[in-house]
Amino acid sequence: MAQTTPTGGNWNTGPAPGTTPASGGDGTGAEVGTFFAAVLLVVTGCLAIFQGIAAIAEDDVYARLGSYVFEFDLTAWGWIHLILGIVVVLTGVGLFMGSNVARGAGIALAGLSILANFLWLPYQPWWSIIIIAIDVFIIWALCSSWTHRTTV
Repeated sequence: MAQTTPTGGNWNTGPAPGTTPASGGDGTGAEVGTFFAAVLLVVTGCLAIFQGIAAIAEDDVYARLGSYVFEFDLTAWGWIHLILGIVVVLTGVGLFMGSNVARGAGIALAGLSILANFLWLPYQPWWSIIIIAIDVFIIWALCSSWTHRTTV
C-alpha cells in the first residue's frame, strides 16, 4: 500500500530519477541530438554545394596559399565538393525522416567531409577548419544518440 501525501497524492508515483529512457518521443535526449545533426548536415551540404559551384565556375575565386602534397585541379575539387554536398543534403533529409541507414551514412559522409576539407586546407584554411569541427560534432551527435531498440 502506498503512502499518501498530506495533499492526498501518492509518494511513489512515476519512475525513479535517472531511470527514464533518453528517447521517449517527447523531443528530448537522443532525438534532439539527431535533429541537430540533421540540420547541420543539410547546412554543411548546402555550403559544400556552393563551394563546389564557386570552384567550378571560376578558377580564380580561390587562391592557393603555397605548395601542397595533395594538388588537384580546382575544377576537380569543385566537382568533389558539389557531389559530396548533394549526397550530404540527401542524407540530412533522410535523417529528418528517421532512417537508420541515413544515420550510418551521415557518420560516413561526415568522415569523408573531414578528409575532403583537410585536403582543401591550402585553398580556404579557416573555412576548412570550421567545417572539420562541425563534422566532428555531427559524428559525435549521431553516434551518441544512436540507441539500440529491441522488439518485445
